[in-house]
Amino acid sequence: MTPTKRADSAPAAGTGHDRQAPDAGFAEYLATPEGPQFLNPDAVRSPGPVVPIRTVAADGRHGPVGIRIYGEPGAPGSPGLVWLHGGGFVSGSIDSPESDYLSRVLAARGTPVLSVDYRLARNGVSFPVPHDDTLAGWFWARKNAGSLGLDPDLLCLGGAGAGGNLAVGAALYLVDAGKPLPAKLLLAYPFLDAELPAPAGGLDDEAMAGLPRHLRFTLEDCIRTAENYVGGPVSMAPSYAMPGYADPAGLPPAALLACEYDDARGSTEQFASALERAGVPVSYFLAEGAVHGHLNHTAGLPEGQAALEFLAGQLAAVRRP
Repeated sequence: MTPTKRADSAPAAGTGHDRQAPDAGFAEYLATPEGPQFLNPDAVRSPGPVVPIRTVAADGRHGPVGIRIYGEPGAPGSPGLVWLHGGGFVSGSIDSPESDYLSRVLAARGTPVLSVDYRLARNGVSFPVPHDDTLAGWFWARKNAGSLGLDPDLLCLGGAGAGGNLAVGAALYLVDAGKPLPAKLLLAYPFLDAELPAPAGGLDDEAMAGLPRHLRFTLEDCIRTAENYVGGPVSMAPSYAMPGYADPAGLPPAALLACEYDDARGSTEQFASALERAGVPVSYFLAEGAVHGHLNHTAGLPEGQAALEFLAGQLAAVRRP
């Protein structure tokens, strides 16, 4: 399914790293398919609005791909969102609070959400399987937009963490294949680079040292995450797998959500700068005091409201030219 137009690939991984056992952070993701625990597990959370939900299956190259559809048919001229959950490619699901709560909130505000249940990179699964599943979900949404009360040209594509990677990788494919593009990309702290650039202004060392291990991203964590997804050395990764190394020219407008206390913030900042240099309109929001996985940790809590308002506002602004 992948065109051969793009030759971009990730640079070779750093040398001198232990290859005998996974680093502690990545190992925790591997050990918990449902995703690591909340940062604040005892908080009282809202379950989110009650909205109509149904599940369909798209035909994919690797078998059926489940899609959970949230919300009533859209109003004429309203956008829709195809969403990819996070989890380092090896954990999380459409049931993750990040995905389910966000989908309920947006659907209750009038934006139907199609949450794609892509296959995880576990038990021998690797790229391009999750990438292909993402495209299967996108093409199904485009084809069936009319029956959902949606304008296919107002469909947006987005995701959190690894889901942000999948969204950008799919958009790069669509550019190369000459297919209709999303009206906008909505990306929450996306994992785009195997070797994270330093965030502008640095990080608060004291605050970062107090975070649980699974919320920190060492170079080893990032390389192992990327290698597991790619199914081999990062140096062999095509741009659809590690889109932070690709030329973003031609991508649609993007809304980027970054977190203040996140080792991966530099990757989001770098991608925002690359988009601007390529002439792609960018909206950027920094969630102050937030850590990686913000949408998951704050699902159903007031602390996540500002980030949801940013994403909802970006969707509401999508209109036909």
